[in-house]
Amino acid sequence: MPVELHAVSYSYGRNKPRVLDQLTYTTPHGFTVLLGPNGAGKSTLLKLAAGVNQPASGAVRLGRLSSTTREYRTKVAWMPQSITAMTGLTAREQVAYTGWLKGMNRTDAWDAAATALDRVQMKERAGMKTKQLSGGQLRRVGVASALVHDARVLLLDEPTAGMDPTQRRVFRDLILRLATDEVQVLMSTHDVADLAEEADHVTVLTEGFITFTGTTRDFLDHAPAQTPAGRQAEAAYTAISTHAISAR
Repeated sequence: MPVELHAVSYSYGRNKPRVLDQLTYTTPHGFTVLLGPNGAGKSTLLKLAAGVNQPASGAVRLGRLSSTTREYRTKVAWMPQSITAMTGLTAREQVAYTGWLKGMNRTDAWDAAATALDRVQMKERAGMKTKQLSGGQLRRVGVASALVHDARVLLLDEPTAGMDPTQRRVFRDLILRLATDEVQVLMSTHDVADLAEEADHVTVLTEGFITFTGTTRDFLDHAPAQTPAGRQAEAAYTAISTHAISAR
């Protein structure tokens, strides 16, 4: 079941310009990459989709559920750009704590934390203090925290920022395994190198407006003819963004 944003508008202050203005968007099935430069509104879109922020106008829904409800926020999980290691807590304790905050009882949260960490290949480090984990491992704890309450939609905000190419590849492979018919994944990035050709869909956000959304194949078809292999994603993104800006 997709998250649906209906004509949403948002600004960070009463007299501030709107970051998003009457934006309508439905999250695609499977794994979707949300591309856009810094300042395009990607984080704002994800926060609205997650119910972390509420739009100034418009509505955000998951089926019959409004983003203003607690039930909605148990079905839609959000992982912010920065994952904080909680002092003194192990990986399993931190994930279980997130589940408890989402309304799970302590026993269920503790059991679900072990399952979530296993899904992100962190089972062997469940007992390690989060302060001892590497940046990439801490990001996996962040994903496990998003999964612990059995969310149906997983929203990831720049999850590969600061990772080296090998770490990015491992993380993308993890996300591909998580994206199923039951779980939708929307991952934002400003780096076209994060576009895995295995992704089902691509959405491009330019200056607060959706300028492309479609299959990865359709996205890559925007690359000019004779574009070298390995540069198609970058060329397609540049072509779409340039056309959108010139058309305004």
